Amino acid sequence: MTTSAKDDGTAGVTDFGFESVAVTEKKARVREVFDSVAARYDLMNDLMSLGLHRAWKRFALLHTGLRRGDLALDLAAGSGDLSLGMAQQVGSDGYVVSTDINESMLVRGRDRLLDAGHAANVTCVIADAEQLPFRKRSFNCVTIGFGLRNVTDKAGALAEMYRVIKPGGRALVLEFSKLKLEALEPLYDFYSLQVLPRLGSLVLDDAASYRYLAESIRRHPDQQTLQTVMEQQGFERCRHHNLAAGIVALHIGYRL
Repeated sequence: MTTSAKDDGTAGVTDFGFESVAVTEKKARVREVFDSVAARYDLMNDLMSLGLHRAWKRFALLHTGLRRGDLALDLAAGSGDLSLGMAQQVGSDGYVVSTDINESMLVRGRDRLLDAGHAANVTCVIADAEQLPFRKRSFNCVTIGFGLRNVTDKAGALAEMYRVIKPGGRALVLEFSKLKLEALEPLYDFYSLQVLPRLGSLVLDDAASYRYLAESIRRHPDQQTLQTVMEQQGFERCRHHNLAAGIVALHIGYRL
């Protein structure tokens, strides 16, 4: 989690996986990771989750509360799985804004959405989750799927999500979280910290990106901590659902 600047005027530091880096450096480092993996991003997700990410995203889509004609925002949209699902939910009368801070990822998602026939009700925008270029109270639902852990100022991003949600709307945060079965922790650690980087080396010749992605999961707040941060940013009726024994959690918060 980001620290504040020190009293002596030096820049604050934040995590980049298990490494500590300057706050001003993290976004560029994360961008490099996703530039590296963009061409095979879906394969990366399949490797990291053994293909389960598709089911987790379908579960999240069941909780958007969207109806035809609604407006939705998808942050860190990646290859557009959640954007596509929400575009189908809001229909031709509604609209989805699909965003990512990384242009190479956004292009990949845009192409997929266009191929699926959603040129009319989806717009793709390069946007930083910490400084959203949208007016307050604009969207019925805001989602971020497997992207919050890469954000430098997580509380700031959640505050921005709250700002742009309409009263009665909700935010969904789908993210890797804290495994709840202690007996499985050694196996989970071995797979994510040892096997994944080796797969990254074999598949993409890029062990470092996979190592960062696995380490970033360990640095992400656990379920209750993240729920508390959401509440601190103004969200009400917050709750979370553990998936795959807590390997992933879906957090839901409302603006009433």
